Amino acid sequence: MFELMHGSFFRKLLLVLFLFGVAGLAASFVPKKVKTTQIRKIVIDPGHGGKDPGNIGTGRYQTREKDVALEVGLKLGKYISEAFPDIEVIYTRNDDSFPALHERTRIANKADADLFISIHCNASDNRSALGSETFVMGIDKSEANLKIAQKENSVILLEEDFEQNYAGLDPTTPEGIIALSLRQNKFLEHSLYFSSLIQKQFRERVGRKDRGVKQAGFYVISFTTMPSVLIELGFLTNKEEEDFLVSKVGQDYMASAIYRAFKQYKAHLEMVDEKSFPVVGETPKSEIKRPVEIPREEAEKKPATKRSKGITFSVQIATTSTPVNMREKFPGLRDVKEMEVDGKFKYFAGEEKTYEKVGTRLNEIRNNGYPGAFIVAFEDGQITNLQEAIERAR
Repeated sequence: MFELMHGSFFRKLLLVLFLFGVAGLAASFVPKKVKTTQIRKIVIDPGHGGKDPGNIGTGRYQTREKDVALEVGLKLGKYISEAFPDIEVIYTRNDDSFPALHERTRIANKADADLFISIHCNASDNRSALGSETFVMGIDKSEANLKIAQKENSVILLEEDFEQNYAGLDPTTPEGIIALSLRQNKFLEHSLYFSSLIQKQFRERVGRKDRGVKQAGFYVISFTTMPSVLIELGFLTNKEEEDFLVSKVGQDYMASAIYRAFKQYKAHLEMVDEKSFPVVGETPKSEIKRPVEIPREEAEKKPATKRSKGITFSVQIATTSTPVNMREKFPGLRDVKEMEVDGKFKYFAGEEKTYEKVGTRLNEIRNNGYPGAFIVAFEDGQITNLQEAIERAR
């Protein structure tokens, strides 16, 4: 990313950073109250959908990012509609459909909406990573935020005619993300303020780890012509946080938190007392214990695959250069185990004491859609010569 920052580009980038400041100071961005400002339309954008599931979490649930985002988005819209029937709530999707990114921004801009809220869930290779964060349009030089923007923008590649729709811009590359981040946004101040209210609600009422307000080049909040935020509710790759976010209780809490932040934002802009608003969607302060984030190095340590002593036989079904989600990669297979051998990751199904029994299992696995599967022998947990193991096992 930093190789791009040379010459005139680098000078422009410094100017933008100077003008935008640091997103971490969002709490200090309190927009000047304007008496004529009223919120009439709001667009809620549940991320992903249809053929794009978003991130799949730990693989323990059938619920994916697209499902959590939709449920929270619909609940949020319901709370707003019940409390403020004069506000028109527009969804970029209200079912399992796949609107393109440019279509989502078109919906918001055509409606001349007053606020745009995009809802997502996060993912990380570090399975202990957790917490909620809210993004606004802008540039952030951290590699972590660049990767998040690349991940969310990558759905463009699933769209038909994406080359024509985005006029040669590739928002999945560092160059494209920086180009998006340099777009003028006169609504940044309001976006920052609303984001800070959301994070405060997540932290104080739902007990989520506060990862802060950040800036990044997300397509959907770079091309909207209104205050816009992109919310990462939490990490589906963290077991405890995934349990919370896929639950109805967790979705209620997160939607209610965003709704309370919206009420505060609306009250400030319209110069009215928040207490005058109807009480809708109120959840008590969460007593759910937040999981602890473990350092990446420690979290990435996997327990060694336990195998029986002596000679055993298994069916090898795959070899990969990086670890895979076994439930997602090998649907329909039970007791699959991973083993790292010489920098590669090998996957085995079953463990039998005799060659005859493992032969039966091999036929089952091949008939189940893995024609390249074959038998491997182990001695005391280590791969050994198959023929010698067959002789010794008799």
